[in-house]
Amino acid sequence: MRYLAIFLFLCATPASASCVVLLHGLARSEASMWMIEEVLEFHGYRVVNEGYPSTQAPIEALVGHVGTAVEQCGPVETHFVTHSMGGILVRAWLRDNRPALMGRVVMLAPPNHGTEIIDNLSGMEILPDLMPNLMPDLLAFLHGPAASELGTGEGSVPSQLPPVDYELGVIAGNRAISPLGPILIEGANDGTVSVASTMVDGMADHIVMPVTHTLLMMNPMVIAEVLEFLRYGRFDHGLTLINALRKLSNN
Repeated sequence: MRYLAIFLFLCATPASASCVVLLHGLARSEASMWMIEEVLEFHGYRVVNEGYPSTQAPIEALVGHVGTAVEQCGPVETHFVTHSMGGILVRAWLRDNRPALMGRVVMLAPPNHGTEIIDNLSGMEILPDLMPNLMPDLLAFLHGPAASELGTGEGSVPSQLPPVDYELGVIAGNRAISPLGPILIEGANDGTVSVASTMVDGMADHIVMPVTHTLLMMNPMVIAEVLEFLRYGRFDHGLTLINALRKLSNN
């Protein structure tokens, strides 16, 4: 990845009137979106990539950070690229708001129907007589109040959001680093979110790639697909690594 960044810096950067708001996932920071930020800036986009306190507040309170980021773009075409819970924040914000000029949205591994991992960990009983709420309390301690809102039940935040009515492309992964994914999630998954859960009614395109939830935003093929959708409103389903590198290096 270091060599890709160096290569991009050696090339000229064109001007662009578009802005891209990046939203990282739960328990991550803006640093996790660094590679995407560098590539988008190389391709001429203005990028707003700011962190938000994902583990310190419920989702309803975190949604306001999306509007703050959009304001920094100004009255220009504004796109969104999100990872994991960042996609839920954007969906919640776009339900009631729109930028002055609405662009396209790319979501990386969004839990659009929640994740079974939250369901299983929240319901897991360890030392039920001594500490009946051990797992829910531990989950809240490690990931904050937003984590418990990302289950698959009817009361979860994702389940209460409407279908999308804007150009949305979703990239899902089907590789897992953690063993929890294959154990706790049915079907293909990226170790945190199932492929099925990433889908949402109204999306324009969907693609599954051999990447993990934790690292997909650093994958050059994923980043090339992000560029593809921002430009054309669709993914390149026949993309190869060589072609991905060409897309990243050519304007």
